[in-house]
Amino acid sequence: MGMRQILGKLAGQTAIYGTSTIVARFLNYMLLPLYTYTLSTSDYGVLTEFMSYIAVFQVLLTMGLETGCFRFASKDGYEPRRVFQAALAAVSAVSAVFLLLMIVLGKGLAERMGYGGYWNLYIYIGIILFSDCITAILFAKLRQENRAWRFAVFKVVKILTEAGTNLLLFLWYPGYAALHPDNLLSGLIPAVPDFSYPVFSILVSCVLCFALFIPEMLRVGFGTDSRTIRDMLRYSLPLMVAGLPGVVNDFLDRILFRFFNVDDTLWRADLGVYQAAVKVAVIMSLFVQMFRFAAEPFFFSNTRQKDFKRIYASVMEYFVMFCMLIFLGVTFYLDIIQLIVGSDFREGMGIVPVMLLAYMMMGMLFNVSMWYKLSDRPSFAIYITLAGLAVTAVINIVFLPVYSYHAAAWGHFFSYLTMLILSVLLGRKYYSIPYRWGKISGIIVLGLVLYSLDRAIPDTIPFGWTMTVRTLLIGVYLAGIFYIEKYFRRHKTITDESQDSQ
Repeated sequence: MGMRQILGKLAGQTAIYGTSTIVARFLNYMLLPLYTYTLSTSDYGVLTEFMSYIAVFQVLLTMGLETGCFRFASKDGYEPRRVFQAALAAVSAVSAVFLLLMIVLGKGLAERMGYGGYWNLYIYIGIILFSDCITAILFAKLRQENRAWRFAVFKVVKILTEAGTNLLLFLWYPGYAALHPDNLLSGLIPAVPDFSYPVFSILVSCVLCFALFIPEMLRVGFGTDSRTIRDMLRYSLPLMVAGLPGVVNDFLDRILFRFFNVDDTLWRADLGVYQAAVKVAVIMSLFVQMFRFAAEPFFFSNTRQKDFKRIYASVMEYFVMFCMLIFLGVTFYLDIIQLIVGSDFREGMGIVPVMLLAYMMMGMLFNVSMWYKLSDRPSFAIYITLAGLAVTAVINIVFLPVYSYHAAAWGHFFSYLTMLILSVLLGRKYYSIPYRWGKISGIIVLGLVLYSLDRAIPDTIPFGWTMTVRTLLIGVYLAGIFYIEKYFRRHKTITDESQDSQ
């Protein structure tokens, strides 16, 4: 198979894997109106807290073995089937212990955390993590065997099941439960919608996905090759430790609300308001995610191209251009976009611009962090991420008691900014890429100036005129980008001619 065919196959599989992930995040985004128009801010805050713990424990319980499977399934001296048997055995054992702990200790944990009437949710979470961690290894097997379509189909079925169960529970079940109080679900979920509905929907989707994988599990089996398990854990556990700070960094602020919020009696409501605002800003995160699926194979596959470092630098510039366009589009039309969340949640819309910029910093960080991947220095990722985690922790611990979710939003921004600066400085030393920071800064400043002009529009101006002015400002941004691009292209031409003459 030629290089072009290999890259074409890689691009096609990346599109399939990426599409299933983007569909999942998009559907999750579309559930936001359902949640915020039905649930109270406190209920949505409780759901956010539960989801944060689930995200962290997913990383812990899989123990980095997804990546370990890729490494050892293609390594001499190891049989792929035994590799996946070992991974399944290890993850199943650890996840089963966690599930058992939730069954035994769930009631006590629920009472201690203030959810005494919902102790069954802890068992649901145990089942979710048990089934999800096992299927994570099986999804890795599909990827290792290049069975991209099967991977995508199973993912989409899982996603649609979660969305469909949510719709049935929120829109149909309460009425049905009122007429049939002794129905089959009456002992599992309440008749009135609350934060347990989304958790139960995730449970249903995870159990169904687990059932779909039963034939695959029977084919693989559960081996106990101690050498393979030992070698894989020795390789994978450090990867888990390296990846954990990144996940904790994303969810630490949600966990800290319980302990440091400005009003400890309203922390659940404030967390719900915060999460709704974050979800609105996820528009930027979705773009970053799509960009990552396309960019990572692009970066690795073009290292032999002439002037490939200049190509990478140009990618950053166009990325920032589009990110600032998204920033202006969302902030200028936020009065309309905010209608997707319930009225009780709209008081937190003021942090949407901050979160949009934070997600843009995250995307820029992905761009510049390619240096340690391309130069085989992945250990730097740990130090950079730990620095970001430290910033997140300090800002939230110090300022959450004063500014609540505003502190959490700025914590994200400064965390990603810190990691970006560190990555840029280290990249200059170990793998320099000629980013034109003057041009990039000009694009960002242009967007922020136009945003400031929009903020200066008096509230007395009719809404229609305000929208017209904002649309014109979008046009000014596009014209400004055209001018910046033309200026730096001309400047580059003059510089090249000067170098040629020498």
